[in-house]
Amino acid sequence: MDPTLADVLQVLRLEKLELNLFRGESRDPGHHRVFGGQVLGQALAAAYATVETRPVHSLHAYFLRAGDPDHPIIYEVDRSRDGKSFTSRRVVAIQHGQQIFHMSASFQLPENAIDRQGDMPAVADPETLPDMVHVVEAIKKKAPDSPQPFLDQQRPFQFRPAAVPDPDGELSREPHMKIWFRAVDRLPDDPVLHRSLLAYASDYYLLGVATLDQRFVDAREDLQMASIDHAMWFHRPARVDEWLLYVLDSPTATSSRGFALGSIYSRDGRLVASTAQEGLVRRRELKPPKASG
Repeated sequence: MDPTLADVLQVLRLEKLELNLFRGESRDPGHHRVFGGQVLGQALAAAYATVETRPVHSLHAYFLRAGDPDHPIIYEVDRSRDGKSFTSRRVVAIQHGQQIFHMSASFQLPENAIDRQGDMPAVADPETLPDMVHVVEAIKKKAPDSPQPFLDQQRPFQFRPAAVPDPDGELSREPHMKIWFRAVDRLPDDPVLHRSLLAYASDYYLLGVATLDQRFVDAREDLQMASIDHAMWFHRPARVDEWLLYVLDSPTATSSRGFALGSIYSRDGRLVASTAQEGLVRRRELKPPKASG
């Protein structure tokens, strides 16, 4: 297996300390803060460790403090309720004696019922699209001095944008993005693992789409960004090692908060999950240059 993806699986493999208490490893994605998707995936894995035979259908989480990638994270699970159809769990993530994150998740016994959804947007097939790595290289080559709207980092997922903003053109004031993604290698046939990884991957680009506004892009080097919350609804099963389309929109930004919505579709057009996130998107105060001499 690809070593980057294998490392993510290791991160999601929590150590059980005692009943309802787990410990997860941390990783530094490059900015000395734990990636929000890591905490989200680990918290869901901790909740799943206390639930039998019921898949998660929704989660609602808040990021309270930046995670320290040099130390493990402790996850405490509260078994709030075990009903006939639904199971509720609350997970608190702790580092250095402080809460850095908390999440509520609901699990449901599957039922046969009415099934409907809207249509998946029409986009080009992922095989016909360039990888995000090549997209970033092309943007840098075309506009080397312009702030880059995407980051080029080694990741456990492939990303192929269906539409890329023109670095020479004006960006929309109602930002949107469509991007295909999948794990870089084949994964085990474990539905719990696939849902935990889907939660992990859902944090990529979600808040970022809120910054695809020309006023933010022009100030990108002075932009402060941090996730505040993350909500997710799991509608249908999906494999994360097969192509999924992430449709992202940011209908509003106000009071230094950007808001984004996402819909995740399988290759055959099934809506498998929906996401929502609000995050801090703020220009840092520019400090005056130090006096010389």
